[in-house]
Amino acid sequence: MNKNLIVRIDDSLKGRVEYLARGEGKNSSIVIRELLADYVKKRDIGSCVDNLWTNISIDLKKHGATPGKISRAIREARAAH
Repeated sequence: MNKNLIVRIDDSLKGRVEYLARGEGKNSSIVIRELLADYVKKRDIGSCVDNLWTNISIDLKKHGATPGKISRAIREARAAH
């Protein structure tokens, strides 16, 4: 269920947000929801870790890494120390 959030901003900021949002074919509520979602996403450590693992996985696949090669590299690194 959607909830309301009351935020107080000055009139000039409200007008500018509405003007810019209209230029993108949106309303101010959509813009504010997008901004809040982005704010939470950037600060949520779980989301950051998930994105990190996704990026690592993509990079590994690009470079031809396989589970076997990764396991071997881990064993070799541990043996070297």
